[in-house]
Amino acid sequence: MKTENSPIEKIGYWISHSVTLKLIVITILTLLMLIPSAMVQDIISEREALNDQAVKEVSSKWANGQQINGPILTIPLVYEYEKQDKVETVVKYYYVLPRELKVNGDIIPNKLRRGIYEVVVYQSQLRVAGSFDLSQKIEMANLKEVQYDQAFLTVGISDLRGIKEEVLLQWGKRSLAVSPGSKVPEILTSGITIDLPDLMSEVGQEVPFEFSLNLQGSQHLSFVPVGATTEVSLSSPWISPKFDGNFLPDQREINDEGFQADWKVLQLNRNFPQSWVDTNQSANLQMAAFGVELILPLDDYQKSMRSAKYAAMTIIITFLVFFLVEILNKRKIHPFQYALVGFALSLFYVLLVSLSEHIDFNLAYGVATICIILMISLYSLTIFKASKLTALLVLILIGAYSFLFVTLQLTDYALLMGSVGLTIILGLTMYFTRNVDWYKMSVGKEE
Repeated sequence: MKTENSPIEKIGYWISHSVTLKLIVITILTLLMLIPSAMVQDIISEREALNDQAVKEVSSKWANGQQINGPILTIPLVYEYEKQDKVETVVKYYYVLPRELKVNGDIIPNKLRRGIYEVVVYQSQLRVAGSFDLSQKIEMANLKEVQYDQAFLTVGISDLRGIKEEVLLQWGKRSLAVSPGSKVPEILTSGITIDLPDLMSEVGQEVPFEFSLNLQGSQHLSFVPVGATTEVSLSSPWISPKFDGNFLPDQREINDEGFQADWKVLQLNRNFPQSWVDTNQSANLQMAAFGVELILPLDDYQKSMRSAKYAAMTIIITFLVFFLVEILNKRKIHPFQYALVGFALSLFYVLLVSLSEHIDFNLAYGVATICIILMISLYSLTIFKASKLTALLVLILIGAYSFLFVTLQLTDYALLMGSVGLTIILGLTMYFTRNVDWYKMSVGKEE
């Protein structure tokens, strides 16, 4: 005798077999899985912050990024002004920049480690040469005296700890000693000073200068184009330079043996004059700086963060496969099983970050991929109860992670690859489900 189901039994049957409800549950689970994905991104950010901290700590011991600013010639001027029957004496400073400045440098990079973190440092050999034109006119109104005997040169060096050998300046035919510190801190906060007591005898002439600088630093080396014509030429065996600042190289060559870069900057290209009196041009000088940064090729944390941003894609693809198996092959899959698979997918990024801190990123990616695919495929065997369906899932996961790996390598085309890949996935899903009658479909109900 056939008994009629009670309303509660009917509701229970609808809950367990409704495709629409299953889709709603899967959608909610997908959104919930974004929470551990966000937590993974926080972990990556935290590890990256620890890496930055290690870089700063090593740099503080070795020497920070270096900036060369100068040389700048400073001549004290004494002016007298009459105010209310009194004569007021004011000392001003006349700043003169080189007519020509040439820098040739070799940068020898090195990698230091702080725990598991790697820091790029360098040793540089810089040869600085140029000339000063001492025939420029000085403002004569109220000028009482030009103190040529108090004149001095200042070369700005951002971190004096990086100087590894004594510096000797060749000024004309004379060799002059160098003393530490800057006498013009409002212009150059850190640097070395060279006194020029006999400058009066050279007024009206063009005086050449030259000095060598054995300078070490971390990651970054930059220059301020103080010459009326500034030419900088740098070479290094480092294969991943980043040229930054206000000017890019006029010529550059980067290959497997390193890089060679050449800059030429004219005084018309910058926003400060060749000479001035008592005006603070510090900000304008800094704005004109340019140089090179020795970067690690596409930092592993950047790759991990970019891969984590695709977590939603891998979760949706995997859940979609499980859902299609469920409705097309009548295999009931509990939401808890979806959640376990989602957590396994999220674990991939934690594995990737932790492994990439100790081994090569590509190898870490391969190991993490194999572990997660193996875990999900073995679990799906007991759920699908069909080796062909599990094999199909494995192929799809391999395709998804391979697509993600290629996208990570193509930095400039990542967005294009991502959008094309998602379009193909959606198109294939629409194709394979085109004949499904969703109104007659139920979950886990045998025909």
